[in-house]
Amino acid sequence: MRPWLRRTLIGVFGASLLATAFAAGACYRHRWTAMSDADLAKVQTRVVDHLGRRLDLDEAQKARLSTLGDQLRAQRQAFGGPGAMRSEIASLVAGPSFDRAKAQSLVEAKTAAVGSASPALIAAFGDFFDSLRPEQQAKLRELMIRGGHHGWRG
Repeated sequence: MRPWLRRTLIGVFGASLLATAFAAGACYRHRWTAMSDADLAKVQTRVVDHLGRRLDLDEAQKARLSTLGDQLRAQRQAFGGPGAMRSEIASLVAGPSFDRAKAQSLVEAKTAAVGSASPALIAAFGDFFDSLRPEQQAKLRELMIRGGHHGWRG
């Protein structure tokens, strides 16, 4: 596999895992219940508004960011979400021994889901990032490095 392709796939896989982790964290705040599509849409709207203020985005840039959020949500649904993954992993250890064949097919299915959705996700992120002005790009890099936090929040 070519190095740039492998790095891209690892990056996209990491981003999808990060999105799943954020969704799992959101489930924690909602008493361990899975978030509905309406709840996820509300979170996406808040994120777009928050980043829009932090990066001083215009309407076209906000639309591209919203498209990126839609792609991340589609990636999350293709990946199965935190509840589906937990039950799939539990089924691997349900018998007297670890089901290696089923684990391998699970990994292959998840990898295929990430691989099939990655071109659209990469295009959406590229369109959003390329639409930013240089000072906005610098601010986004800074936010990504610091994790979006701007100080202690108790």
